[in-house]
Amino acid sequence: MDRRLQLPSLGRILSCLGILAAAVVLTAAGTVAAQAPGTKAAAQPSEFDIVILHGRIVDGSGRPWYSGDLGIRGKRIAAIGDLSHAVARRTIDASNQVVAPGFIETMGWQSYVLIEDPVSVESKLQQGCTTMLVGEGQSEAPQNDVTAKQFEARDPDAKVTWRNFTEYFQLLNQRGIGMNVIHNVGAAQVRQIVIGDTDRDPTPEELEKMKALVAEAMQQGAVGLSSALIYPPGSFAKTHELVALAQVASQYGGIYFTHMRSESGDLLAAIDEAVSIGEQARIPVHIYHLKAAGPENWHLINEALKRIQAARDRGIDVTANAYPYIYNGLNLGSFIPPDAYAAGRKGLIESLANPATREKLETEIKTRTDWENWYLHVGGDWNNVLITLDGGWATRVPGGLNASDGGLSLHQAAVLEKKDDWTEFFDLVQNGDPEVAPRSMNEEQKDAIYREPWVSISSDAPPADPATDAHVHPRAFGTFPRIYAKYVREEHVLTLEDAVRKMTSLPADMLGLSDRGRIAPGMAADIVIFDPDKIQDTATYAKPAVYPTGIDLVLVNGTVAVDHGTSTGELSGEVLLHSYPQAKRVQ
Repeated sequence: MDRRLQLPSLGRILSCLGILAAAVVLTAAGTVAAQAPGTKAAAQPSEFDIVILHGRIVDGSGRPWYSGDLGIRGKRIAAIGDLSHAVARRTIDASNQVVAPGFIETMGWQSYVLIEDPVSVESKLQQGCTTMLVGEGQSEAPQNDVTAKQFEARDPDAKVTWRNFTEYFQLLNQRGIGMNVIHNVGAAQVRQIVIGDTDRDPTPEELEKMKALVAEAMQQGAVGLSSALIYPPGSFAKTHELVALAQVASQYGGIYFTHMRSESGDLLAAIDEAVSIGEQARIPVHIYHLKAAGPENWHLINEALKRIQAARDRGIDVTANAYPYIYNGLNLGSFIPPDAYAAGRKGLIESLANPATREKLETEIKTRTDWENWYLHVGGDWNNVLITLDGGWATRVPGGLNASDGGLSLHQAAVLEKKDDWTEFFDLVQNGDPEVAPRSMNEEQKDAIYREPWVSISSDAPPADPATDAHVHPRAFGTFPRIYAKYVREEHVLTLEDAVRKMTSLPADMLGLSDRGRIAPGMAADIVIFDPDKIQDTATYAKPAVYPTGIDLVLVNGTVAVDHGTSTGELSGEVLLHSYPQAKRVQ
């Protein structure tokens, strides 16, 4: 069943009501116990579907944990208090364990895999994630014949039968999904539909068509507009184009999400652009996977954080997310300058058959600094680029590699295949363009980023099936437990309550999820129970498709999705639709 999201302001109101309701339930329990002799307590509903006893409740607000019991009826939290004598269909003893709201993944790429391969949802559920935000520059909708073919080319098992979000959401509901999903509309997606892959500005008529597509997506339940500004064709969009599209999303109470134009040498200018778009379009801004890439740029992170805080101090709603790894993930083709894709991806791939083209591109990659040059960000050393094999959304091993090559550096793969590094590089881009992990960050910047109260958690990875996605970035399987193991338990960068808030109420408030992200009566029963002393990521670059440990139980909308560490296969997730009562007119 579809659920409509409320406005953030209403979310805050309902959140407060939920907290008050929790206090009422707790007070009522005490009042009944203390009634005068001979009086009769008012009848109270005492039967629950699930009762969770003796938990260390971390409610998502950031406040200290407290001991208590949780009663669930249907899809909702019905009561909090002393429920030791309550009648329930199932009672769960959570002694010595944390009971928290289900984690919210703020960057999960795509949702089609949830119906194409239902097992893939386990990579999120086993981490405690019950809700996932979907979309970057591209999105599942809208579609036309050209983009549908491109989608199917990335995923040979896909069949695009829809053209808009309404049709796509109907498909998700008909097939059933194992977790909640929220979608945004991609700026690159609407650009491809109207303009294609070429590098040029839209005409006024084309811009109006793009704006109409954004409006339609927002009307059908998208939560905002998203951009990916280092990847063609998203990188071809100028600021004024993004402002125009963001203004449309703003009319519907939406959010502007962005993979910024630079995450390295021009990081500060990229932040300024994102803030400017938010300011001009009068729209909240959320920055995907904040980082300062490349050793020569690591010092920029402190100024970057100050600039975001300064924008917030001026009243501009800017937030960000980050993943807990110093190796990022992208397609190997991103090492090629974006202007090489000006005639489209197909043209670039065909041109790589020409040795002269390869030689020219090699020289540019080694020397140019006027773009997001990942080769320079890894110090010009192919040993710092690990191959994770998953070529975009495809689940096959790209041509030129064997499955056993996963986790190797590009240089190591080249040695095994008796090629020089650059031949290996161009061959891989030409024959599948695998996902790779460049070592571009340091631990110090991660600590600084996570200490900011407006930074939430993301994996920047889609759902993955261990059987078919054995060679992905370990963040696909380990992100959320890693936060607790590394940044809470080992390094004390965050408190337990801080970490839970960053995964629950913080993203819920940002997304306008008024009934999720907190534990309180009336809230959705998205719950995770874990052992704070044992929760641990186990995924590595050599063996990434491994589930974490220490997460005992996960509920999605009141249904047990993970039971004692094992998936139940239940499809209790929902499409969460953003709604806005009436579109505002931009003056």
